[in-house]
Amino acid sequence: MSRHSADRPDAWSVDVPDAAPDVPGAPGGRRRRSADTVRPAEPPSLPHPRPAPPGRPAPPGAPTTRSGTDSPTTPVRAAVARPSSAPHRPAVPQPRPPAGPSGRTPAAPAGRRSPLPGRRRRSRWPFVLLAVAVVTVIAAVAVARLVPSGADGPGGITATDPVIAASVAGLPQRSVGVPPVMRLADDQVPPTNRWFAGLVFPDEPQPVFPLPLSVAVRDDGLSLGLPEVRADGATIFGSHTPALDVPLGSSDLRVVDYDDLTVTVAMLDAGGSETGRLLLTRGSPFVRYTATTGQDLTVGPQPLDADGTVVIRDGRYGVVTDGELTGSVLTLPAGGSATFYAVPPDGDPAVFADAARVAVTGGSVTEEIAGDTVRSTLTYRTEGGDTIAGAMPGADAGCDPVGRFSTVYGPMPVCRSSTLTVGEPVLTPSGTLDLSGVDDAGRAELSALVERDVAELTLDAADTYFGGKQLVRAATLMRLASDLGMEPTAQRVRDQLVPLLERWADPAGCAARSTHCFVYDPVIRGMVGLEASFGSEEFNDHQFHYGYFLYAAALLGRDDPELVERIGPVVDLLAADVGSPARTPQFPEYRAFDAFAGHSWASGFSPFGDGNNQESSSESVSAYNGLALWSELRGNTAQRDRAVAMLSREAAAAMRHWVEPDLTAFPEFTHSVIGINWGGKRDHATWFSAEPSAILAIQLIPMSPVAEYLRGEPERIRQNVAAATPAGFDVPYADSILMYLALADPEAAATAARALPDERIDDGNSRSYLTAWILAQR
Repeated sequence: MSRHSADRPDAWSVDVPDAAPDVPGAPGGRRRRSADTVRPAEPPSLPHPRPAPPGRPAPPGAPTTRSGTDSPTTPVRAAVARPSSAPHRPAVPQPRPPAGPSGRTPAAPAGRRSPLPGRRRRSRWPFVLLAVAVVTVIAAVAVARLVPSGADGPGGITATDPVIAASVAGLPQRSVGVPPVMRLADDQVPPTNRWFAGLVFPDEPQPVFPLPLSVAVRDDGLSLGLPEVRADGATIFGSHTPALDVPLGSSDLRVVDYDDLTVTVAMLDAGGSETGRLLLTRGSPFVRYTATTGQDLTVGPQPLDADGTVVIRDGRYGVVTDGELTGSVLTLPAGGSATFYAVPPDGDPAVFADAARVAVTGGSVTEEIAGDTVRSTLTYRTEGGDTIAGAMPGADAGCDPVGRFSTVYGPMPVCRSSTLTVGEPVLTPSGTLDLSGVDDAGRAELSALVERDVAELTLDAADTYFGGKQLVRAATLMRLASDLGMEPTAQRVRDQLVPLLERWADPAGCAARSTHCFVYDPVIRGMVGLEASFGSEEFNDHQFHYGYFLYAAALLGRDDPELVERIGPVVDLLAADVGSPARTPQFPEYRAFDAFAGHSWASGFSPFGDGNNQESSSESVSAYNGLALWSELRGNTAQRDRAVAMLSREAAAAMRHWVEPDLTAFPEFTHSVIGINWGGKRDHATWFSAEPSAILAIQLIPMSPVAEYLRGEPERIRQNVAAATPAGFDVPYADSILMYLALADPEAAATAARALPDERIDDGNSRSYLTAWILAQR
């Protein structure tokens, strides 16, 4: 039985498997476009703008172009964010430049807060899952229909799924966008939405941020360094700062393997033959190069000291090798290797040099649900001995640090260990509000609002973002009507919704029309909806878009197993696109979710100098909630368990890095909320509006029942709301902000909500749901 449904048989929740005892010490986009963001006054890094909702004026200064057409190049804030290494420029959309230096994106404050008791609270009435009284280890091929492939490379195919393969075969196959020329081995699944996607897809390879290092891999070599972290009022900067530079005599590069923690890059000569391989590792101060052919390399730009180290801009770097190092000349035989490394200010160079001699060969992250904790174990495979590595700043890995690096996310301790374990509180998936505490007057108020909203219901959006939001708005009204005993009203909504969802889920739909359907892109390997929006044809924001479809399908399918079977083949593919539990020939494993960072990335191709980025942490949380609910209906336990882990970790990261970040390391930063996090930068900004209300609201929408994870410190909630609404609640996205305020002050939120003009209610929300959410918090 669900631990949260014991008192209510009809409660709808996904049950989290019971397991081993709690782990001691466990911690309690909108859009990443292809070209621009908005924040309060300075420029950032390159995403697609988000247009204003249909029928509403765009906020002042907001980009108005749709993704893929004349995309601007800067996020929006109330003043544009200054690029880390570029001159000041105005906060207006610019023509899209070639991907290049960092600073072309919005930024955000760094840090993280310790878990809070309120954050552990689950939504009280979720969807019913089967209880599993054993420890659930979320492994890549744990579902019966997945067949291990026996492939050697972890970045290649690891399993096949005959059901998914058959469903893909039934769809039209084509690329909606223009596929880029990829620097990728033929046997690898294209790594969209990854921290290293900038090495594969842009015209020129972009810097990447494995943390604590930043690394630029060029056709002819590489540079690495420790970012020089600094902040101003609205941005925390940590762009790539070259220190060691190593020309490798190559002419091209190709990603040939990747896993949860590492990426392997082959360096090629002019004829396409491999000359060596680089291994970049998440959480590691080491970059390893192995020569395929014998070669002499010169490590620069400054001469090395006799011990193979050098101080550059107050940072100490070094080289160890099984070849020969004479001064700055590195001689490697075929098969010989060298490791380039950085030492933190409080680290012992001898300790780091010793650990650098231990070769890391790959890595993995496994997730285990143990009681109320999702325990994530990072394992670095080595050739023998312990490496040095650290977990994401703010995550307690429970080990003794050998040093601390400065990052845009705050101090990053690193330990002499090949295994790190971090814990986050389990967040139970949920699809319905608990209205049991609402009195008769409140229920009467809700019933009248539901009747009005249903009478005005509109389902006319054709793209996959706004179309998905409309589906969820209607499905939520249906659920509310049913929970209030208004079955005829609920049926009226269902009668409109079911045909529309079946239209979207028609496998042959795109053979006959150009909207309300999906195709499979055989080049990038994923689902693309017609019509595309916000760069979804470039694989931007897939979890945001498809999360709405998954949630709506779960709400509708809860009491209609025949509908689930009819729409299942296509909706299953949307689920696989964002949350496949294994790498199959058709889909990557969990496309956007970064198992090291504990959160998702939104840019498909990541053509930015500041790495990948994510704006709407809340839409990623909502996506994995929908994925868990749908997977439960389909009996796909491996996908469901992975979804619960991603949901829980994404929610914890959202609080730690976006909504309630610990910014004590950045006193120059003057805000309390981050709008967009990047690999090498953080902005108080959005991709679509400079309004302070938008910068907060994009971390809140769609405020589904699972959004109680936002219940942090009451005073911090009030602080965030006050900063977002300095002149009152007559602002864009005020509905979501009032729902958030209700987590700290439901009475004040209810009073303000009743006075809120209809035009301030988001197109994906309704006055009925706004009121129901607030009443449920009393």
